[in-house]
Amino acid sequence: MRVHKLTIAALAVAAGLSLTACQNDDGADRSAPPAASTASSSNGGSGSAGSDQEGGTDTGGKSPNGQGTTAGTGTGSGSGDGEDGKAAKCRTDELEITAADATVGGDTEGTVAVDLRNGGGRDCTLAGYAGVDLKTNAGSLSAKRTGEQAPSVLLADGDTVTFGITYPMNDSGGSGVRVTGLVVTPPDETRSVTLDWPGAATLPVTDGSGTPVRVGPMGSAGQSG
Repeated sequence: MRVHKLTIAALAVAAGLSLTACQNDDGADRSAPPAASTASSSNGGSGSAGSDQEGGTDTGGKSPNGQGTTAGTGTGSGSGDGEDGKAAKCRTDELEITAADATVGGDTEGTVAVDLRNGGGRDCTLAGYAGVDLKTNAGSLSAKRTGEQAPSVLLADGDTVTFGITYPMNDSGGSGVRVTGLVVTPPDETRSVTLDWPGAATLPVTDGSGTPVRVGPMGSAGQSG
């Protein structure tokens, strides 16, 4: 009977130790961070990077609430401000283009002055060289640029800018090349205007070694209002 009691007591002690171990294991599980929390922390890291990016926007003063959309709008506004105060380029259909003989007696070359008058009802700008082609009985002949500096010219409504065309005189005594028309294309435009040629009726026949037809930049032949 004593042996039986001792056995029961031993089993009770063993059961108690086992219960205590289980309780300690539960405590250890509660103290460790659960797997879900670890995943949440990882996502939070990505979110923090996004917050840092928005915070950088706030530091720049673009947006008081750090919203990316507001910052983007600010950038667009900056680009728009860069265009303020600048007149648009003159279009062919708002320019009145005329040409006149401007050759002075005694000159070794002939000169034609081309006027471009702004009739578009707004200020506009012209910069560089116009395209110039002479129509002849031998085909189209393109004028070469003189290479002079070509500043931008602001034309108020009603103002005129002039450029010059120089060409060799036909002193050969031959019939030469007959000029039938003048084609002018304003700078940065694709639409052209065809005018009557006001200069000498013919150009000398050349093998390419003679004086070429040349065009100056905007304002190269004076400017009038």
